[in-house]
Amino acid sequence: MINVLVADDELPAVEELAFLLGRDPRVGTIHRAISGAQALELLSVNTVDAVFLDIHMPGLSGLELAKVIGSASNPPVVVFVTADDDRALEAFELAAVDYLLKPLRTERLTRTIDRVVELVAHPAVDDEVEMITVDQGGVSKLIRLDEVKFVQAQGDYARLHTAEASYLIRVPLADLEQQWAESGFIRIHRSYLVCLHFVSAWKLSAAKPTVSVGSAVLPVSRRHVPVLREHLQATRVRPSS
Repeated sequence: MINVLVADDELPAVEELAFLLGRDPRVGTIHRAISGAQALELLSVNTVDAVFLDIHMPGLSGLELAKVIGSASNPPVVVFVTADDDRALEAFELAAVDYLLKPLRTERLTRTIDRVVELVAHPAVDDEVEMITVDQGGVSKLIRLDEVKFVQAQGDYARLHTAEASYLIRVPLADLEQQWAESGFIRIHRSYLVCLHFVSAWKLSAAKPTVSVGSAVLPVSRRHVPVLREHLQATRVRPSS
């Protein structure tokens, strides 16, 4: 169970997020604040594992509050929840674990809670997450590498597929294969890289081998089957001797 603090200067936003968080059985006590000052007061008298902050609050803003929180000896993890999609770089420079855009989606919030729970249980694995700059509709934004489910080659470009959208970057698939190998990405086809973490099902003995990543069914080249099978076998749980 994790205890959290929600801070937003709009009370309905606080109550909505508190309601969504409360639906997750891993979330325990939920503290509520409608200003940065009130959030600091609550943090001074309560043990909190994660703080969900709005960026734009009068007086002490979310970014300023995150700086104060980060100076503590054992700070809670910080998640920004905002309608402002162009402050992500500042947020991650403050070591935020995630950056959620309003209106919130339950699936996206669940993935954030996954991260928070993992970091609280295993703080030693809190390595810096690689961020990727992408362009969407003429606007540059940052996405996390660990949100990319699979990558599709499109000429000299690559399309990154996440749960929320897809993004085109001007990097060949072969380059990403080398750069992201240590992050769990493996080549399954001349046109696809897949993150093994997101593979939910596979048919490698069929006439046309495939893997499933969510609702996407991706082809697997025959020559990539042995290596892919080896990686998938390594994930199997075996009985202890």
